[in-house]
Amino acid sequence: MQGWKRVLKKLSNDRLLSFLGLCRRAGKMTIGNDAVTQNINNGKTYLIILAQDVSDRTEETLRKKLEKSGSRLEIRKLPYSRDDMNAALGKFAGVMSVDNRGFAKKIIEMMGNE
Repeated sequence: MQGWKRVLKKLSNDRLLSFLGLCRRAGKMTIGNDAVTQNINNGKTYLIILAQDVSDRTEETLRKKLEKSGSRLEIRKLPYSRDDMNAALGKFAGVMSVDNRGFAKKIIEMMGNE
């Protein structure tokens, strides 16, 4: 099976990826490191999500920005690569934020208490 077909099959069977796509289509997700940082500073985000293959340096930079802003937000790392996220969201990015409390709560619930 070709690579993109494998990703689409994974997407169609995975509730979390489907829900993340719904969150994006509803306009309650910000994608990209700079946009997420801006939302952290503005206090408009409830959850930060990272792709599995995001570098440790990017994660550490976000954690420092959260500490500096005094925010108590969670950063969750997904078990999906940026390619999987691209298939689910339609945009290639490894850093995302959820800008709605209900969506954030449901995503955390779906991910389990890691």
